[in-house]
This record gives sequence, structure tokens and C-alpha cells, in this order.
Amino acid sequence: MVSDTQYFTPASIIAKKRDGQKLSKSDIQFMIDGLMKGELKDYQMSALLMAITLKGMDDEETAFLTDSMLYSGDLIEFNNPLTVDKHSTGGVGDKTSFILAPIAASAGVKVPMIAGKGLAFTGGTVDKIKSIKGFNTDVNIERFKQEVLEQNIALIGQTQQLAPADKKIYALRDVTGTIPSIPLITASIMSKKLAEGASGMVFDIKCGNGAFMKNIEDAKKL
Repeated sequence: MVSDTQYFTPASIIAKKRDGQKLSKSDIQFMIDGLMKGELKDYQMSALLMAITLKGMDDEETAFLTDSMLYSGDLIEFNNPLTVDKHSTGGVGDKTSFILAPIAASAGVKVPMIAGKGLAFTGGTVDKIKSIKGFNTDVNIERFKQEVLEQNIALIGQTQQLAPADKKIYALRDVTGTIPSIPLITASIMSKKLAEGASGMVFDIKCGNGAFMKNIEDAKKL
């Protein structure tokens, strides 16, 4: 049997989404694999991100993308049902995580947090917490897991170990005008959160002029 993967090219997959067609799991995996191996150029992934932003993805495509990004790196397991993370989609003045996460930790909930840097016009959780002198968000996974188990809470930035494909795509989205895409936001959030071992999640979806979701309809869709 001849595998159809031999017919895949970055240009054909980009054109497929450009024309509004549905991407297969193999299409998406081919692009993510190429990105992680260094075979796919940044401008090719950027073109795909723009095509997705303009043409969208259905739920199945979004799930395929999430899985591909999730399994691009390692996974953490805590095996504790009281392991919960909170994620905000971000916005001007967003500081909810700094209040909610310690409250949950003080009540006995384990809170593993992998946060992102700022996108476009708003600073991210990592940018804000690093303004505190001496706060280190660049720790390895072993130390991260130890802190969660011992202190109930840890907050770090993205690493090369957990969802590294998201780390690469996140940086490209920041400079290519592809931030507000709901499928890309969803895959980015979920790949990180599933990789960090949380068994429950709380989502804080911002909307309005100071957020990426400009109206309540898009916020509900996300």
C-alpha cells in the first residue's frame, strides 16, 4: 500500500485551507511534524495560520490541531482529581490568575500553571509576574512538578518540553495578525493545559475593547 503522505507538501495543505477545505488529521500532523523538525519554514506556518484565521476550522479540525500540538512534547501526570488550572484569554488589566490561583491553593487544590507571554497589545501573565524581582518562571519540569506537589501551586512560562509546537506557533501568531482566531486560541490553550496534568480547568473568557474577543457572541463561541 502506498501512503498518501508522500503527496503532502506545505503549499498544497496551505492552499487547501486557503480554499476553505477541511484539513485532515494527516494534513495537520504533517505540518506540525515539519515545524518541530525544522523542515517547515516560519513563513509557511505563518501562511497556514493566516488561512486558518480567514477560513476557520470546525471542531474536529481544532481537536486534531490540539492533539498534534499536545503530543509534540512531554506530558505530566499528577493523578489527583483536585489538580485544577485557571486560564484567562487575556486583556488589558487582566490579573485574575494572581488572585484566584493562590486562593484555590490555600484551600488544598493543586494548581499547575503554565502561562504565556503577552500577545499583541496586552502583557501576558508571565510578563506581569516577572515584574516581581526574583520571581523565576524559567524552571524545569521536575522542579515545576515538585513545587505543585509540595506547595500546591507553581507558575512557569512555556518550556521546550511541554507542548513545544504551541511555543513556536504562539510566537508566530504574535507577529502575523493571527491572534484572534478561535481555533488557534483553543488549540493553544488546551495543548498547554492538557500537557501540564490538570484534571480540571477554569476558563476566564475576556471580551470587549481591551480583549481579543471583541463581543459577547465570540466570547461564548470560544
